[in-house]
Amino acid sequence: MARKKRSSSGELSFSGLGVSPGIAIGPAYVREHGAIDIPELTIPASKVKAECTRLDAAVERAQRQMARLRAKAKTMPETAADELGFLVDAYEQMLMDSRLIRGAKQRITNQRINAEAAVQAEITEITNAFAAMDDAYIAARIDDIRGVGRRLILNLTQTPVKPFASVPKGSIVIADELTPADTAQLNPERIMGAAADLGGGEGHTAIMARALGLPTVLGAQDMLRHVHHGDMIMIDGTVGRVVINPGKATLDAATRQQKTYRRQAERLYRMRDLPAITRDGVEITLQANVELPIEMTMVKTSGAAGVGLLRSEFMFMSRDDVPSEDEQYESFRDVVLAAEGPVTIRTLDVGGEKPAESLLKGMDEKATSALGLRGIRLSLLQPDVLETQFRAILRAANHGPVRILLPMVSTVSEVRQAKAILKKAAAKLKRRKVALPDPIPPIGCMIEVPGAALAADALAQVSDFFAIGSNDLTMYTLAIDRGNEYVANLFDPLHPAVLRLIQFSAEAARRMDIPVSICGEMAGDPRYTALLMGLGFRELSMTALSIHRVKQRIRDIDLIAANRRAGQIMDQVDSGRIATLLDDMNSLA
Repeated sequence: MARKKRSSSGELSFSGLGVSPGIAIGPAYVREHGAIDIPELTIPASKVKAECTRLDAAVERAQRQMARLRAKAKTMPETAADELGFLVDAYEQMLMDSRLIRGAKQRITNQRINAEAAVQAEITEITNAFAAMDDAYIAARIDDIRGVGRRLILNLTQTPVKPFASVPKGSIVIADELTPADTAQLNPERIMGAAADLGGGEGHTAIMARALGLPTVLGAQDMLRHVHHGDMIMIDGTVGRVVINPGKATLDAATRQQKTYRRQAERLYRMRDLPAITRDGVEITLQANVELPIEMTMVKTSGAAGVGLLRSEFMFMSRDDVPSEDEQYESFRDVVLAAEGPVTIRTLDVGGEKPAESLLKGMDEKATSALGLRGIRLSLLQPDVLETQFRAILRAANHGPVRILLPMVSTVSEVRQAKAILKKAAAKLKRRKVALPDPIPPIGCMIEVPGAALAADALAQVSDFFAIGSNDLTMYTLAIDRGNEYVANLFDPLHPAVLRLIQFSAEAARRMDIPVSICGEMAGDPRYTALLMGLGFRELSMTALSIHRVKQRIRDIDLIAANRRAGQIMDQVDSGRIATLLDDMNSLA
């Protein structure tokens, strides 16, 4: 949550989410979208068809606008151009026969209201349903839906949009909200940085800002009403801070930080092509977690040795039907071709806080709770859906090395059933005379519930590899929901029970001589790197932005010392003592 703070010098400071690192200093250029007046009008039955036609015209205009954005991508730097291309793909898909468009037309027909009101009502219903779910992936999709919906409303109301081309050089753009399309039009040669009241760290706006290398802070709530055109602004996109009219001390500190950040950025960029190798010569594999294909350019820039976790939910969200085999194949293929290393594709993990209406119809909330039909449980209940996904993955594996990862596994029988469905999928492709990869991709399971960790010896006998999901394993072990403000402070991956389950799982994998990796926040935080390596991990998967920092930490580590300190830590019974030993080890590096 954003916080406001006024200093004795009169400067006003806001905290938000630092989504694109760096320091920016310059005068404010205030860009308010402003509320669009959307009256709700009742239309006669005779006008329903005409109103639907008016919505179709707004959709067609939005599609032409997307085509212009695609043309603009050709003039941008390669990384940003790729991101904008992926963004346009996503927007164009939502401008086709999506839930948003279908829902708006149903409202026009059934409620007999005007198109603007129908679009707004549908946006509100979709976003309200998603907003109650503590999931970064879904939050990112909310931003996309709002962006497309706003574009349709602007077209329907014929509201002009002020371009950014007239922004004075050296400005900081301050807005109530920055859509991804807005961000794509920010020229880093003219604009120093950006900040907005709304927005999250995982959406296309954040991804676009990082691709442009533009220091950006989102979610700095209530900031806009305190800023005027021309106010001096300091933005720290690394820690998520916006300062209005900073004093001399703040400006001097920010200038020093700018120089330090540039040196660090240059050093980390040079590290891209360096191996992740310890001081005593042990090489560690660092891979990236990927939510959306749009992230692959960033993954390549980070120097990741492949994709350690590709989530497949993005194809199933915000739609009423199940994606076809061809559609899934094309998405997986694109990631495999873009990756500079193997890709681990996790099968569908919905249920709980991640809904997919096409799969959950007719089920009540209890059935799809966090302790209900999640991950492999739901997939095995609908084997045709899982088999279709397996066929798409097998076809994609013809383009590069692929592994298949099963989520929320807790029993050996679940792995065996999944393997049987994979065998059936391969046989069907063979009958269709579709090429099969040789060998068939290995199939492994995520260790993310205590039952799976405690049964790791048995699971290792039927799995080709393990991937430990540290976030969910911590949550389920400690019975703590990080999204619940009353207990979030108790979420502790250094709790002895969590560490012992991680250690037990890793040792079970080593005894069966199968690979074991770890993903989640522990993998991407340099604070835990030496401990994880001391516990025997040689594969870590994290967000692409974390790879440089973790690699730098690895290159400072002596593995023998890390093994010794990990042994000491695992003898402890108190998480406070564990944290102290861990921080002592890190301070010696």
